[in-house]
Amino acid sequence: MRSMTISTAYFATGCFWGAERRFWNLAGVVNTSVGYMGGTTENPSYEEVCTGRTGHAEMVQVEFDPSLISYQRLLEEFWTMHDPTSLNSQGGDIGTQYRSSIYTTTADQMAQALVSRDIYQRALTESGIGEIVSEILDSNGVTYYLAEEYHQKYLAKNPNGYDCHSSTGVAFPESVAK
Repeated sequence: MRSMTISTAYFATGCFWGAERRFWNLAGVVNTSVGYMGGTTENPSYEEVCTGRTGHAEMVQVEFDPSLISYQRLLEEFWTMHDPTSLNSQGGDIGTQYRSSIYTTTADQMAQALVSRDIYQRALTESGIGEIVSEILDSNGVTYYLAEEYHQKYLAKNPNGYDCHSSTGVAFPESVAK
C-alpha cells in the first residue's frame, strides 16, 4: 500500500457552503472543512464574522492528494465556481466576509495561483468581463479557525440548502487546463 502525501489549500469564494461541496466532489480531495481566515479576532464566531468587523473571510480548507488531483485543477475550480471580479460579494451575499481569496501554503502554490489568475484574467478580458479582485496571499502566520459544526458539510446535511454561488460563466482555458 502506498503512503499518501496530503497537501492543503485554502479558498474563499463567497458563502463557504457551496464552495465546500464543489471541492469535496472532486476526485483526489480527501477532506474539506469550512472556517474563517484573514481577520483580527481570535476564534471568531459565525455571528461575529457576519458583522464584517473581524476582517475574516469564509474559507474552505481543502486537503488533497497531489498524486490524484493537482493544485492547478483546484485553482481552475476556484476561478470558475464564483465571480472573482465581484468585490466583497457573491450574488446576494455582501460583505468582506464573502471576498474572493486564495491563501497559499507553499511558494509553488503561490506561483501557480498567480499564473492561473493571469490566464483566467485573459479569458475574462476576451469575454468583456472586468478585472479579477481576488486576494492571493501567503497563509504563513495566518490562522485558520474552524467554523461551527453546523456549517461543516452543510449541503450534505441540507441537500436543498442555499448554494449561494454565481459565476462569470467563462470556462478556464482548455489549452492550459491539466
